[in-house]
Amino acid sequence: MKKLILSAILLGSISTFAQEAKTKDTKATMDSTSKMAQENYKEVKAEELPEALKTSLKAGYPDATVTKAYINDKKEYKMDIAVGDQKATVYADAQGNWLKK
Repeated sequence: MKKLILSAILLGSISTFAQEAKTKDTKATMDSTSKMAQENYKEVKAEELPEALKTSLKAGYPDATVTKAYINDKKEYKMDIAVGDQKATVYADAQGNWLKK
């Protein structure tokens, strides 16, 4: 009888733990999906970037080259840049103000 009660308690604990872990994974997936939905960027040519943004990029990253550029509905730009063998992604608005994302 003791073994039966102990087994039931152990089984209940394991199933509770499994449900909790699944809930956390689902929330993380939902967060990343909603973040991607908010960032609806469309690719643009690097030559099409506003002059203010190009000037700001040269001032902040003099040796950087833009490998890819994107724009969203709010006129915010996402740029993949390369400096030597290092790569980074930076964000800015059309006036050349840097954004933290």
